[in-house]
Amino acid sequence: MPPKKRNSGTTQSKGLKPSAESASPDKRESPELSLKKHRDKDAEFVTLCKSLHVTDLVCDRAWTLWKTIQESMDEVADNQKRLWGACLFVTVTDMDVACFTLTQVLKAVSLNVKQFMSLVRKLDVNLDTISTKVNSALTRLEKKYDVTLALYQRFEKTCKKIFALVADGKERETMRSCWTMFLLAKGRVLQMDDDLVISFQLLLCTLELFIKRCPPDLLQPLYKSSISKVQSPPTRTSRRNQSKAKSRPPEPEMDVQLLETLCKENECNAEEVKNVYQTSFSAFLDSLDLSRSPDFPQVNDLDQQYEEHYLKSRDIDGRLFFDGDETVLVPKVEILQGERTPKKNLQDEDAVLIPPQTPIRAAMTSIQQLRGDLISSGDQPSTNLDTYFKNCTVDPTQDVLKRLETLEQAFSQRFGQAVGPRCVILGKQRFTLGVRLYYKVMEEMLKSEEKRLSVQNFSKLLNDSTFHTSLLACALEVVMATYGESSFKTGGYNHGGGDQADTDVCFPWILDVFKLSAFDFYKVIESFIKADPTLSKDIVKHLETCENLIMERIAWRTASPLFELLKQEHEGGAAEQVETPASFSQPLQHNHTAADLYLSPMRPGHRALPPESPATASSQASSQVLTQPAGQTPRHPKSNSLSLFYKKLYRLAYTRLKILCSYLLSSHPELEPIIWTLFQHTLQYEYELMRDRHLDQLMMSAMYAICKVKSVDLRFKTIVTAYKNMANTNQETFKHVLITEGHYDSIIVFYNQVFMQKLKTNILQYASTRPPTLSPIPQIPRSPYKFPNSPLRVPGSNNVYISPLKSPRMSPGIMTPRSRMLVSIGESFGLSSRFQKINQMVNSSDRSFKRTLDLGSAPKPLKRLRFDVDGQDEADGSKSGGDSTLIQKLAEMSSTRSRMQEQKMKEDAEARKE
Repeated sequence: MPPKKRNSGTTQSKGLKPSAESASPDKRESPELSLKKHRDKDAEFVTLCKSLHVTDLVCDRAWTLWKTIQESMDEVADNQKRLWGACLFVTVTDMDVACFTLTQVLKAVSLNVKQFMSLVRKLDVNLDTISTKVNSALTRLEKKYDVTLALYQRFEKTCKKIFALVADGKERETMRSCWTMFLLAKGRVLQMDDDLVISFQLLLCTLELFIKRCPPDLLQPLYKSSISKVQSPPTRTSRRNQSKAKSRPPEPEMDVQLLETLCKENECNAEEVKNVYQTSFSAFLDSLDLSRSPDFPQVNDLDQQYEEHYLKSRDIDGRLFFDGDETVLVPKVEILQGERTPKKNLQDEDAVLIPPQTPIRAAMTSIQQLRGDLISSGDQPSTNLDTYFKNCTVDPTQDVLKRLETLEQAFSQRFGQAVGPRCVILGKQRFTLGVRLYYKVMEEMLKSEEKRLSVQNFSKLLNDSTFHTSLLACALEVVMATYGESSFKTGGYNHGGGDQADTDVCFPWILDVFKLSAFDFYKVIESFIKADPTLSKDIVKHLETCENLIMERIAWRTASPLFELLKQEHEGGAAEQVETPASFSQPLQHNHTAADLYLSPMRPGHRALPPESPATASSQASSQVLTQPAGQTPRHPKSNSLSLFYKKLYRLAYTRLKILCSYLLSSHPELEPIIWTLFQHTLQYEYELMRDRHLDQLMMSAMYAICKVKSVDLRFKTIVTAYKNMANTNQETFKHVLITEGHYDSIIVFYNQVFMQKLKTNILQYASTRPPTLSPIPQIPRSPYKFPNSPLRVPGSNNVYISPLKSPRMSPGIMTPRSRMLVSIGESFGLSSRFQKINQMVNSSDRSFKRTLDLGSAPKPLKRLRFDVDGQDEADGSKSGGDSTLIQKLAEMSSTRSRMQEQKMKEDAEARKE
């Protein structure tokens, strides 16, 4: 059993003494809290600080934060102590001092993880209450909690199939030791401890160890019979020869048959788990001197070692999941959400219930599908691909192989550094899958180009190193996203979270590993998706989000080739503008291929290849000089890659602006095209404002500027409040804006010191009697990434759609949406009232609004800004005269949304009763 006082003050002070490594002028003071210094503070607050062993400085800063929050909140009486806990958490995270763990503060204020996270985020009524550093820490903790919860739920379910119930409850003690050992293994093996797949594979390894060392009477028949008779645990005789054993590497004690049974029962790839066992888990067992031991690990030893790890990490005590502790329990609301999953109305007694779609099942299904799709793809170029290589004027085969060898080493080493020191071999596994996908997609691309162009010599394209690196990077991004290792939990930002960037393989990590520019990577995305129709909808969406991140921000980093292309287009007499406003209203033609984009532009003064043969090797075509009339300056060829980039950029920009306008300016629809004109002008002619900045920073600035000159009452803090509730936004966007080189501040400072200074003359034109001509509105087409299994409208109908049958490889759990109503033709559906509800839902005028903007909890306008001066809360220093009509409108919208949510919950409750 764990030590009874693991959360006591004794353990706390022992485990978290201030160390030299974290020492700073602020952190060298005595760790003991001096009560005399805090007589000006609430006695209960000081008592809380003392129980959490905070220093005098932490106590002072947390109290200052509390006073700021107290001034801006309406009612705090009921949850004052909880808010104090949140203030202390924010303070120690910002200061990066080791005072208490997350679990300790949760227990001190009687909250569970989700409630506490929600409370801390709600403190952000002041733009600078929650720093980007705290937000990053919250995101990491939330992700780790979700992963650990999913793992524990699977652990508990699996143990019921493994262990038999015995009179003395011995199986519970065994399970507890197993869970504690797994937590310790995860903590020591993985630096990126929110990796769900590798963590789950480690859990299976731990279960294997305990099963084969279990007394037979503790095991269910399936697992009792799965233990290999040949690979029995070492006898005690072998323990007497420990000196000899240490002189040679210990042999892995893995029971292959047992491990394969565990993997089969849990839909996990056995080869991958064996690899994790041999490379990571065996080394972990060695560190505990357990590799050659036939006995169970000592419970107290495991608890003590995990206690040390938990106190060092300062987050959640994972043992509490086993205890059913209230601090880690799933909120009841989330449990009800899971129960809403519709079950098929089958009368057959033998009907099989559809299993719920859990995070682990979803991950295992995705991996199984990816590996299944790549079974026929080898680690070497196929015969067809080899033929394409040999048809080239210059055969690229050797360069391709050499490049792969170099990039494999770089990828696996960096993967190991991020995920865990013994995970280099797992990085090589990911790379191998990526190579198979790279070859598969390349072959499909070339087949498509051959069909389109009726040529077979693709020498120029296949000898382009950037094309190959981008294609491989895209394949690896797909692999890592499938394994859940690449996501957008930080919105693509890698600063502000301490050392988190070092243990984060989320996009755009792969670009940094391959030293690849985002603009070059963007060129391959659309062709990649079209070339592989087996990609799941989630993966297509992931790649589309990568593309959006590139257009919003990543392609605008200082070193990006995008700026050189723009400079050539604007200053070098380009044949055409980047993108003419007249073409905005035209449909976006998705007929550019990777070949078009990687071979464009050509060098200045040289003619581009004709569009019908972009991939052929023609040295004459690439060296012919443009024919120009005498006396004229030679013009650069138009860049296909830049043109398509800007077409997509404009459409993305307008889509996001339209959403924000629909939320804030629905009573002033005439302003949207004016804001768009300023926004579009900035992107086309003042593109330097995008350098090391974000598209949305220009969008919000343009909105504020136009409202100001048109005398519409819209404050910046109201814009930011609405922006925070849009999809795919990050608070860094408005809190951490580049002002001058190396100096960052809020978006209001950016507007005052940069945006308005640069565009002042242009902005004022909109207040004149002769404003600038409005830019055409871009046509927003259907996404080019068409999903083969998306619902299709039945011809001749308005609201009737059909959905094709999913792939048979997919788990049936994927086909159980939690919040939609399903109709199966030929099957009893129940009461006619359900059809009426569907009609109401389909015809609802709010449907499109809800899909484009999910506001979550009711938004409250920001009450204070830290960068306000003497109560002035506007960018130009004007004072507010009370709540504006816009804020009232926000409150009305929030109230309407709350009523809709209540009605939805009532309907769901009725549906469950039926």
